[in-house]
Amino acid sequence: MKNKTAAPPASADAPSRAEAEAAVRTLLRWAGDDPTRDGLIETPSRVVRAFEEYFRGYHDDPEAILQKTFEEIEGYDEMIVLRKIRFESHCEHHMAPIIGHAWVGYIPSGRVVGISKLARVVETYAKRLQIQEKMTSQIANTIEKVLNPQGVAVVIKAEHHCMTARGVHKPGTDLVTSRMLGVFRDNPITRQEFLSMID
Repeated sequence: MKNKTAAPPASADAPSRAEAEAAVRTLLRWAGDDPTRDGLIETPSRVVRAFEEYFRGYHDDPEAILQKTFEEIEGYDEMIVLRKIRFESHCEHHMAPIIGHAWVGYIPSGRVVGISKLARVVETYAKRLQIQEKMTSQIANTIEKVLNPQGVAVVIKAEHHCMTARGVHKPGTDLVTSRMLGVFRDNPITRQEFLSMID
């Protein structure tokens, strides 16, 4: 059975689902179509459900995700890298898709976190309206704050549909951003070791 996306908790000033669906109908009329025709009758409710999925990251706490750690690591203090974490986000300027991959590395200081948690941190920030530069920093800064490792490195490569499917129409281009903290910033050899794992 397919899991349904849970509705986000409503804040006191949040519009109701009915208001959100009415807004979609308004946009459909503005675009020149008839929201009452058969093919569009259910579109407003589908769009609202899709938005709940696209933007569920606003209701998750990335710092809480990293709280459970493991200290029985036999002194392991080498680089840990989770590669090519696929994500789907949306540009905060046009609400167009951003599709890409993230590489996340850190060097532990006595404790490690489950690797799925690194992917969940990426996912949490991706499921918000974003610019890639901010998302890159958010991921690295959160890992540094919670785990206090020797260093953190994050690289993101993504295609932005706000410039590939509209605007300048340059399909096949991607944006690459990085944030290096601790030993990844201070030690060129460590930084290069991490970058050599980016493919």
